[in-house]
Amino acid sequence: MEERHIKLIWDFRGQSAQNTAKHHKIHLEEYVLAQNLTLNITGNADLNDMHSMAYLVVTESEMIGVRDALKPHRGEVYTPKEQAKIKK
Repeated sequence: MEERHIKLIWDFRGQSAQNTAKHHKIHLEEYVLAQNLTLNITGNADLNDMHSMAYLVVTESEMIGVRDALKPHRGEVYTPKEQAKIKK
């Protein structure tokens, strides 16, 4: 059975949320390379004008270490449906 993927999420709110989320994504990309993580899936999304998020997808076995180091605001299971949307 394949290991589950976990999407770790950082929320940003306010007028600068969009720019902050984009900038945070850059640091997440750097972290993936520095820590040699299994997956290299990062991104950012605007939920509305005042709420944006940055995210990093990790394997379930790597999640605890990354969570403890980077302190995301929340997390969720990353589904194959989401993976298909990103690959398009």
